[in-house]
Amino acid sequence: MNIENKTVLITGAGRGIGRALVEEALRRGAKRVYAGLRGPSQDADERLTPLALDVTNPTQVERAARAVDHLDVLVNNAGVALYDDLTSTEVLEQHLAVNLLGPFRVTQAFLPQLRRARGAIVTNLSPAALAPLPAIPAYSVSKAAAASTTQALRALLAGQGVTVHGVFLGPIDTDMSRGLPVPKATPREAAQGIFDGLARGEEDIFPDSTSRAVAEGWRAGVAKALERQFASLVQPAAVG
Repeated sequence: MNIENKTVLITGAGRGIGRALVEEALRRGAKRVYAGLRGPSQDADERLTPLALDVTNPTQVERAARAVDHLDVLVNNAGVALYDDLTSTEVLEQHLAVNLLGPFRVTQAFLPQLRRARGAIVTNLSPAALAPLPAIPAYSVSKAAAASTTQALRALLAGQGVTVHGVFLGPIDTDMSRGLPVPKATPREAAQGIFDGLARGEEDIFPDSTSRAVAEGWRAGVAKALERQFASLVQPAAVG
């Protein structure tokens, strides 16, 4: 999927990786970029259309889906990461609401447009989806669940012309990871890596130097082999 002349929707587009994804999509010649925002936009590019889109708000999600009649690429980027010790149900529910149910809700709302366009779904995950990071366990749980959802949708939508891609982002220099004392990629590097992986048709995209260190191990590992084995059991749905 080369996004030149394509229509792209990016959630959580107001800052950090989301903002960088918007800029990179425009730089690569996207025909239309819908920016899912929780506040106003000051951008003047005529190809950019801001959308009021809080992924935890079903009404806003449904309204956004009605406003977009054609979509080639959906990027589920909106997310939250809070430090915790897995003792608060409220904190866990907040992570699940944003990081799991948010992208699921948005994906379901825009599936008709994506099916018509034979498009792509891209969901930003984390290596913490593969092994929990003890400093942010609720985040890790939510991303693991989102990764499993991504794999299931990949198998279920394979016969309907929609490709599904998971992005395993390492530490990126954003507000979300400001307190982590580790080397970080820039948001622009992450955005470039995501769209490069999409252009190469990678199911699992490892867009930065930290995540790329585990890419081959993941792709050749037992978990990926099981995913392929289980996906082969899915009966292809009829495509209208």
